[in-house]
Amino acid sequence: MAHVSWTQRVNKYLALTVLTLLVLMPLALVIMRAVTPEGTFEGFGAFSILGEGMYQEILLNSLLLGFGVVILSSFIAAPLAFFMARTELGRHRWIDIVLIIPFMTPPYIGAMGWILSMQSNGYAEQLFPFLAPVTPLFFTYFGMVLVMSLHLFPFIYLIMRNNLENIGGRLEEAGLIHGGSFGYRLRRIVLPLFVSGYSMGALLVFVKTIGEFGTPVTLGNRIGFYVLTSEIHRHASVWPIDFGTAAILSTMLLSVSMAVWYFQQWFAARTHGKVVSGKGQTKAYTPLGKKQIFAWLYLAGVLGLAIGVPYFSVASTAFMDVQGRGLAFDNLTLRHMQDLFTGSGLEALWNSVWLAGIAATISAAIGLWVTIIIMKKRGTVEKGMDFLSIAPNTVPGIVVVVGLILFWNAYWNPAPVYNTWMMLVTTYVVLYIPFTVQNIKAIYGQLGDSLFQAARTSGASPWYVLRTVLLPLILPGVLAGWIMSFTISMRELVGSLILRPPNMHTSATFIYSQFEQGTVAQGMAMALVTVGLTTVVLIGVEKMKERSQRYRT
Repeated sequence: MAHVSWTQRVNKYLALTVLTLLVLMPLALVIMRAVTPEGTFEGFGAFSILGEGMYQEILLNSLLLGFGVVILSSFIAAPLAFFMARTELGRHRWIDIVLIIPFMTPPYIGAMGWILSMQSNGYAEQLFPFLAPVTPLFFTYFGMVLVMSLHLFPFIYLIMRNNLENIGGRLEEAGLIHGGSFGYRLRRIVLPLFVSGYSMGALLVFVKTIGEFGTPVTLGNRIGFYVLTSEIHRHASVWPIDFGTAAILSTMLLSVSMAVWYFQQWFAARTHGKVVSGKGQTKAYTPLGKKQIFAWLYLAGVLGLAIGVPYFSVASTAFMDVQGRGLAFDNLTLRHMQDLFTGSGLEALWNSVWLAGIAATISAAIGLWVTIIIMKKRGTVEKGMDFLSIAPNTVPGIVVVVGLILFWNAYWNPAPVYNTWMMLVTTYVVLYIPFTVQNIKAIYGQLGDSLFQAARTSGASPWYVLRTVLLPLILPGVLAGWIMSFTISMRELVGSLILRPPNMHTSATFIYSQFEQGTVAQGMAMALVTVGLTTVVLIGVEKMKERSQRYRT
């Protein structure tokens, strides 16, 4: 028994060491490099560069972009949440699946699609010439807010819808009986119960907006609207390289994220209200009747902007023979697809597949290892491991990338990882470990103790219980974590762009480079193939999960 206890301790501290090397050390080095940008300790004096007008403007741009996207995405999501939670549209659950598509679309692909549509003589002007005076407005701050809001509104929509569904109908019925108008009931009953949960969605959208890289580097750089992420990228990848300034700006970005998170926690604690539930509770319902047509039109409009415009632009460009001839049936071709599979595009696509496959497998293995440890016991070490395993999901991705550069490129680090394909795998693993851990924890937390007790009573060893009882039960969570890591790694841009070895492209960097070089047709062909491939993989895994569940039942 003592031997088992010793091996468990070794296993626990070994897992903690792995998480420390992968997550904690890179993030700690960002802060350390920020206060020692030139190799000597400068403390807060290193942040004096933030007093320069250029960096103040960049910080202000990031904040304005974050608040703008929160506001617009909330306005987009609120009617949809109401329709799905409290009207006839709620019966159509397929709408929830469709509304997730904008978020599953890589943001840089969405931004590129909008640019192709709204540029001078773009698809919008070709189809609707009267829009010519309006399209230049897209290439401003408001265009960036629009594109990012159409990508991120599903976050707030899901939280809003769930909150509205959890707010029962009895309180509103009581307000109606006592003569309260719709506006009064909304202001005094619904909003106080709604605002606490909504604040979490707003926080997530804000943090993801200020940490987003794809849209700022494609659209923002084009219009001269620079934010912290695009400036960090410039200092970390464009000569002359300045990791000290990149670390300072990364620390500033991290500080803003943490400050907003703290404010949200404080706000939620002060505004938290308990939702009335229990026996006899009714669901609030507002039949639309003939007005339902307006709800469908609104849904169609949102989907048209969030999915229709970018994908129409991407597909049209991928199959257009000569860009200058515009939209015409005799201008369609499969040449770009053929060139993609006979040139460097095929190598880039294959690189993404095998890199993402290796990274997803390692992430699933580490996630399974860590989850089993932290779910068995909740001591101080286990809580620390739990925090480290989800930390990359709460930190802007480019901050993690800068930390990985500082750690794996340090002169004292003997591991020959930096500037090789292993660096990309390591980056994907660190960025997406939270997905595997969270998916496995969700399944593990639902398991009872009866099967494990029966196995132990029958004399089964811990390894036998793990192999024959636990692993088959949590396999759906492992599979879900693997596929999420794989699909997102396939199209990951910021880490791939900064850390790829020389002369090695992934699908994301290939799309970006083709767009930057003006050969957009090849890039859009790759975008279609990448999105199509990940969609097929998702559908295939879902079918496997359904078959596995039927087999178990």
